[in-house]
Amino acid sequence: MSHASKDSNAGEPTRPAKFVETAPPPLPQVDASDADAASVTYSHYRTGLSNHRTQLSEHRTSLSEYRTDLSGERTEMSMRRTGLSFQRTRMSADRTLMSIIRTALSLIGFGFTIYQVFSKMVANALHVGFGGDAPRNFGVALVALGVLLLTLGIVYHIRYMRALRGEREAMAREGLVHADSPYPLSLSLVTAVLLWGIGLVAIASMVFDLTLPG
Repeated sequence: MSHASKDSNAGEPTRPAKFVETAPPPLPQVDASDADAASVTYSHYRTGLSNHRTQLSEHRTSLSEYRTDLSGERTEMSMRRTGLSFQRTRMSADRTLMSIIRTALSLIGFGFTIYQVFSKMVANALHVGFGGDAPRNFGVALVALGVLLLTLGIVYHIRYMRALRGEREAMAREGLVHADSPYPLSLSLVTAVLLWGIGLVAIASMVFDLTLPG
């Protein structure tokens, strides 16, 4: 009888061969007048039944070992899928922060551009229909809105990523996910922090009428 075994090359469990069940030995006909011969005949019959049950038991054992191997494979695949789901969630959080960066960049760039364009027009004594401080106030308001949005996005991203990392570490301690999968620093977060600093510099240049390098 063949038992479930693992392929030495692929490392995958091998399904046991299909069991061809044989019929149990037929009930013997004995002479009731000869007790010794009847006892020997029945003893051989019980031995045949025992061998038949042993074959069935060995096949059930092989199937049980095969199911056990498959269960280990499924557990490994489940752990890998869980680790990949954490990576997908992390990248989704990065994409959310990137959308905030795009919005904040639009506000900061648009506000600073409005300040520069209309300030030049006022400085050249062109008729623009508003006072001299209006371009600066409007530009500062837009840039400040972009910096505020970026600040909220950075804070939310850091808190969310810390919670996600803590959940992943807890699952790794419980053996539900592999602990050696990479979890790099978010480049979106680095970009957001740099843009946040640029926004502050832009506000300072507009409020205090500073000249930026270049």
